[in-house]
Amino acid sequence: MSQTTQNALPILTSIAAHLYVRDLKASTDFFTTKLGFTIDFIYGDPPFYSQVSRDNARLALRSIDEHFFAEDVRQREGLLSASITLATADEIQQLFVAYKAADVPIAQPLRIEPWQATTFVVQDPDGNLILFAGPAS
Repeated sequence: MSQTTQNALPILTSIAAHLYVRDLKASTDFFTTKLGFTIDFIYGDPPFYSQVSRDNARLALRSIDEHFFAEDVRQREGLLSASITLATADEIQQLFVAYKAADVPIAQPLRIEPWQATTFVVQDPDGNLILFAGPAS
């Protein structure tokens, strides 16, 4: 093993945020029909776990029967379940317009943040808040 290989740090290649949902089918349908994700897999009999992806963004959906947050805490505190980044200001604008046209529930409209990012937040059927972010310009 060469000195360079021996000292190299492992490279992290992807991440999948885990979202807790009450109805796996309804959530999977939302992500595929409204947000443009595809199903990577559905697991269990009956199904209780799935993964959806779009490009390099992956979301794991885990069905759970119990309330996992106080009903209004996510919206009240703006608790994000996932953050997904885009490469350009044009892409973030285009995605926002597409999601509005698809009647995706928008929890925070498109805006430029003080740290020079353009962001918006959508809400899934279970109240999970998902941030989409790109450069300001």
